[in-house]
Amino acid sequence: MSAPAPGDHVEALRARIADCTLCAEHLPLGPRPIARFSATSRLLIVGQAPGTKVHASGVPWDDDSGDRLRGWLGLDKATFYDPAQVALVPMGFCYPGKASGGDAPPRKECAPQWHDAVLGVLPPERLTLLVGTYAQARYLPHLKRLSLAERVSRFGEDEPFIALPHPAWRSRLFMAKHPWFDRDILPQLRAKVQAMLGHVIR
Repeated sequence: MSAPAPGDHVEALRARIADCTLCAEHLPLGPRPIARFSATSRLLIVGQAPGTKVHASGVPWDDDSGDRLRGWLGLDKATFYDPAQVALVPMGFCYPGKASGGDAPPRKECAPQWHDAVLGVLPPERLTLLVGTYAQARYLPHLKRLSLAERVSRFGEDEPFIALPHPAWRSRLFMAKHPWFDRDILPQLRAKVQAMLGHVIR
């Protein structure tokens, strides 16, 4: 009997994630795991967790934050949502509910349950964008004592990982306080994304 094709393994993992109810009792809107990836995704974007709009649509980064992130990366929607090129894997796959000041943190059960399995099907040569402090805490734990601005300013020092602020509306305050992010980091970021995807992007 021949071994399963890589695509079959990816489809099986996607199905397992879609059926996950690990922390259903804690989810006010119920489980709806949202992630996109394939065996050829060479750009991995690790975000936070879906908001209510993304939970409703089932489309990751389908909100103002996604528009801002795509602008930072210089990616159009067709490329951003092409799992053959881009993997979209949040720290928590389901909407976690509200907390004081906004959405609750991603559920802690999710990343330990699924991230290693997803990373195991991605190409070993990839660029990983850690969007927000939760992703950075998991994948850059040795930098936890640094401020967000200090982690972001280390651009290129922690590859294949790149730390980015979360592109929520508050990122405008970050960019106003740290003009080097727009001036110096974003052009380099777009160039690295273009090089990893292997074609001209906008």
